[in-house]
Amino acid sequence: MSKQTQRLSRRLEAIPRNVKQAVTPALITAGRDLSVSMRLLAPEDTGALKDSIHVTTPGESTPPYSQPGGSTVARENQVIVTAGNTDVRYAHLVEHGTAEAAAQPFFWPAYRLKKKALGSRIKRAMRKAVKEAK
Repeated sequence: MSKQTQRLSRRLEAIPRNVKQAVTPALITAGRDLSVSMRLLAPEDTGALKDSIHVTTPGESTPPYSQPGGSTVARENQVIVTAGNTDVRYAHLVEHGTAEAAAQPFFWPAYRLKKKALGSRIKRAMRKAVKEAK
């Protein structure tokens, strides 16, 4: 483990349990907000790609074949937004394009568009939880 990772792990372990629990709803709301933006930007075609965008909350497993991440269990205070599932295995091909098809980015543009607002929402929830814990 790198020094930065060790330092982050120590800092995360020092956060009181009730503060971690208070932040989870903000994380889930942020994940849902991001998924809505991704659905708005995803190409329509059959709608299967839009329907495959999924928010995985702590303790749940991401859908098999989802991008990015495959089948992963979300840890405590982790929300994962993915596109794709067993029926939709082409999310990355739509996002990045192929030799025969032009890219139709939806995943990363939505992330870049919402990153600052979602980060602010989560930080506000953390500050509020810390103040209430004192």
